[in-house]
This record gives sequence, structure tokens and C-alpha cells, in this order.
Amino acid sequence: MDVGLILKVAGVGLIVSVIYMILAKAGREEQALLVSLAGVVIVLLIIVQEIGELLSSIRRIFGI
Repeated sequence: MDVGLILKVAGVGLIVSVIYMILAKAGREEQALLVSLAGVVIVLLIIVQEIGELLSSIRRIFGI
């Protein structure tokens, strides 16, 4: 596992949480919920890409 991956996920989480708090304090709970949902989707896309690279390297190693 790469440290860069952990930093990317933490960075997205930090940015999303700050934007969520700002929107929630402004009374825009619906937009805050959408921002948090978008953050989850972004993190899932990052993780799916990494899992895809892992599986392709496993296939390459075992010659599948």
C-alpha cells in the first residue's frame, strides 16, 4: 500500500468535512449531504482504481 493513497483519501475527507460544516452552518443541509455523498464516491473511485491495479499485477505475476 502506498502512503500517497492514504494521503489522497485523507485529503478528500478533510476537504469534504470542511465544506460540509460550512454548508451546514449556512443552513444548506441538502447541499452538504450531496457534498458528503460526492466525497464518498470520489474515494470509492480512487480505491477501485487501486484494486484494479492490484488485480492486474496479480494476474501478471501468476500468468493468468
